[in-house]
Order: sequence, then structure tokens, then C-alpha cells
Amino acid sequence: MKMRHVRAIAIFGIAVVALTGARGSHGGSCGGSSSGSSSSSGSGHSDNDSTSGGTGGSVPGGSSADKASRDVTIGECKYDSATKNLVARITIKNDGVMDYDYSVTMKFTGVSASPVTSTKTAIAVASGASESVELTAVYPGSGDGSEYNKCEVSRASRS
Repeated sequence: MKMRHVRAIAIFGIAVVALTGARGSHGGSCGGSSSGSSSSSGSGHSDNDSTSGGTGGSVPGGSSADKASRDVTIGECKYDSATKNLVARITIKNDGVMDYDYSVTMKFTGVSASPVTSTKTAIAVASGASESVELTAVYPGSGDGSEYNKCEVSRASRS
């Protein structure tokens, strides 16, 4: 009888880890949707405008930075030939019970490209709401921007 209880508890524990540990992803390609967390270095650009709309997601558990990263969804990652900027369009969804101000750093990378970062701070997201914003970085090359084919959230925080 005791062995049956031990097995049931072990199976329950594995199920909980599988359900909570498999969420979130780390990075995305141009045009893909994902979120992630890692560290980066490189030149950066910061801008602070925002617009409303979009969708996202969050996962309970983990540190505050992990929660903030999981609230960010990458909707678009591209080179804008008109402005000669690298552009990432993201959506932050706050499923929490409190309003938060988010800070997000996006890293643009590619096969033969040096990483370029862009940071946006003070992105106000009310409880239960979403905000879509654009992070831009000046394209450091002289070509068509095709070498930058991936962007990922390198840092995210909320306060």
C-alpha cells in the first residue's frame, strides 16, 4: 500500500515539472513569435514610445525577470529599408494583479552579424492588459540587412 502512494506522488511531481518547466522559449526568427532570456553585449539604441493592442502570455513561478521575459512576445523582426533600422515589434501582456512598468532589451543577431541591441524602458502595462511596442536599432551595415535574421529578448524586467 505504501509503494502505491510513493509512485502516485512521484508521477504527480513529474507531471507538475513537465507542465511548468516546458513553457516559454528562447528567441525567435524574423517573423516568428517567441520570448526568451539570456545575456548580451553590443552597441545599443534606446527609444520609448508605445502603442496599444496585441496578445502575449505569462507563466507563474520563477524570478521576477523570468516572469517579465515570459510576458513578452515577439511579433515581428525585420530590417526596415525605408528607415535603415532593425525593427522588432513586441507585445507585453500583464496577467498579474498589479500594474507594471516593463523594461525590455532586444538583441538582433544573424549568421555573420555582430549583435546589436535596443532597449525600451517605462512601458506601462495595466493589470490584465497588453501593450504593443516597437524596438529599433540603427542598422550598422551597408547592405540590405539580410544578415540580421533573428531577434531575441536578452533582458526584461518589471517594477
